[in-house]
Amino acid sequence: MKKKIGIMGGTFDPIHVSHLILGESAYEQFGLDKVLFMPSGNPPHKRGRHGASNEERIEMVQRAIRGNDHFELSLEEMHEDGYTYTRITLERLRKENPDTEYYFIMGADSLLAFDTWRDPALISQLCVIVVAVRDHLPTEELDRCIKQTSEKYSADIRKLSTVNMDISSHQIREWISEGRSCRYYLPDSVLDYIREEKIYQEQHETV
Repeated sequence: MKKKIGIMGGTFDPIHVSHLILGESAYEQFGLDKVLFMPSGNPPHKRGRHGASNEERIEMVQRAIRGNDHFELSLEEMHEDGYTYTRITLERLRKENPDTEYYFIMGADSLLAFDTWRDPALISQLCVIVVAVRDHLPTEELDRCIKQTSEKYSADIRKLSTVNMDISSHQIREWISEGRSCRYYLPDSVLDYIREEKIYQEQHETV
């Protein structure tokens, strides 16, 4: 039998509890062997991004997933010499691990923009796409998008049954820079690290 590995990609700037809940929910719902948390080193859709350094984001992910045996950090997309693309990453992983089926976990926003990704048809053949709902998107609209995208690209797209947690890293960064509390939105170990290193804190020294 093939291994079933989930992929949680993103900048994780910072990683927050919603990322962890999505990963755990996918692990449970689809019987995955493990979930890879794969921070992007230089994502093409976020050129000019300002936030934590690569090293800081890696450390935050490591702290967030510590203690969960089926969560693992992957540095597959942590490249300094160019932009990262999902299709290239999946092709490399499939070639290196032919006995593995990959489940690529994304939010509804990403599925809505899937046509703009590089090589969406090829991505659809390389993995199972797992989509999580977002509060601001009606279920009917998401279901319609899943159906249309599945038919257009012959994709295997599955909806993740999980609690709607509409948390964004952008919002958390703003709160921290304003000196507002982000307690319970981030694992304590991540929050402690942000405080120690004064990440995102432009004017305030407390989180």
